[in-house]
Amino acid sequence: MVSILLLCAILVQGNPQTALKPVLENDRVVVWDVTGSTAPQPFDAVIVSLSGSAAFLAKGTTSKVEGRSIVIDLKDHPVAPIANPTGYPLAFPRPGAKKILENARVIVWGYTWTPDVATPMHFHDKDVVVVFLDDGDLQSTTPDGKVTVNSYSYGTVRFNLRDRTHTETLIRGKQHAIITELK
Repeated sequence: MVSILLLCAILVQGNPQTALKPVLENDRVVVWDVTGSTAPQPFDAVIVSLSGSAAFLAKGTTSKVEGRSIVIDLKDHPVAPIANPTGYPLAFPRPGAKKILENARVIVWGYTWTPDVATPMHFHDKDVVVVFLDDGDLQSTTPDGKVTVNSYSYGTVRFNLRDRTHTETLIRGKQHAIITELK
């Protein structure tokens, strides 16, 4: 019994992610909230630093990130973007968005909302993982006028499915996010 407990302790220390519960998991991603470097990744991953940067990490490599980060493990379940039947522009690129990185798996964007200024109405053709880096409320409005207000705080992570059309307006606080579009 003692040897089994010792083995479990060694395994947990060798890979800190095994001791953690994922922030979210679905058929596309496993998302972890970590502090410091990670063990070798079982999947390709995007590392989003809560200081506002992002990097791609190939399967089997170790991150050397300092501080708190969000690790987005990319499962081998690609889903092609869908056609845009709406006539509205795609969500990205958009005015004010900065492309941080792009490869065969993802496109990562940085975006800061301006208070009381709506984004253009847009269509999401890809699933996204959003890491919010400030505290603020975003109002989402669909083309038919349906309004939803969501409060996000620093470090909040959300997975949003593709096939959505809306505009967003920052109605309280500040908000900046790193948005990872999944290819």
